[in-house]
Amino acid sequence: MLAPSDRRLTDSSGRERAFPVACGSCGVLTERDADPAACWRDLGRRLDEPTFVPNPEAPYGLDLYTLRIAATRRGRGVAPLDPRDRAGLLAPHSPLAARARLHDLAEGPPVSLGLLCRPAELPAVLAGLAPHAAWTDDVAILLDGAAAPARAVAVAGFADGAVRVASRPLAGDFAGQRNALQDLARHAWMLQLDADETLEPETGRRLPALAALAEDGDVVSVGLPRRNRVDGVLSDVYPDVQYRLNRTTVRYAGRVHERPVLDGGWRRGFIALHGAIDHRLSRTHVLARSRTYEALDPGRGRIEEEEALLQPFRE
Repeated sequence: MLAPSDRRLTDSSGRERAFPVACGSCGVLTERDADPAACWRDLGRRLDEPTFVPNPEAPYGLDLYTLRIAATRRGRGVAPLDPRDRAGLLAPHSPLAARARLHDLAEGPPVSLGLLCRPAELPAVLAGLAPHAAWTDDVAILLDGAAAPARAVAVAGFADGAVRVASRPLAGDFAGQRNALQDLARHAWMLQLDADETLEPETGRRLPALAALAEDGDVVSVGLPRRNRVDGVLSDVYPDVQYRLNRTTVRYAGRVHERPVLDGGWRRGFIALHGAIDHRLSRTHVLARSRTYEALDPGRGRIEEEEALLQPFRE
């Protein structure tokens, strides 16, 4: 998502720099001839320090909003150094060059796990739950079926009543189903997955700390990259960020390709890079998927995405 830019950054000495290129997703700024590997080596070293100080000669630049995203790749969070920096974090993209205290992501509020599936998928979903007990004590599963209240099911590794299964007809409205799942959470934050998606336990263990980082920055939605694997091959639709870690008060919109609606816009969300959602797809499913979605919501089925999903990932 690199595009021409007229953004400028001013460092703590008052020096101003213009950057001709910006990423439309994370907001990182670069010179036209910047070497990505060299930029990351410099940035990575600085992210390992107690305090992040920008390199005034580096061919890249970040405001604090973008630094927060970058730091999660190292499993770290940011804290503004003073009120001016905090104001910049809350109103991206600030013209202030990023500087911040850095800390390891460690603790935070509890996070619920929510899963959407069909009745036929329920046995496999339940069988795959045990690893998630490492990071959550609350699991809600919502089936596409006749309306039925939540009932507790026993799953190894979880306390009695921690895992519950409810039913509701999908009726071609994915946002409505996700919103109903949000309402089943017992905690203030929920991570949602579909039956054909998985998350590594190590990624899950850092979700509470991400929720704490979000709360400190007035954020209500956190996106994770998703690796689409078609018949086991990583697809070119990557990183395919999915905003699935949300305050449970957040509502989704869109019958298909649903997204959270953020009061205050994109500034109240950010991307985390410490892990990814893995999405298992078959070629047969890909060939039918976009057409099915297009029939449900004409003009929003992303039929053009089919070709990209069937292409292997290229750097």
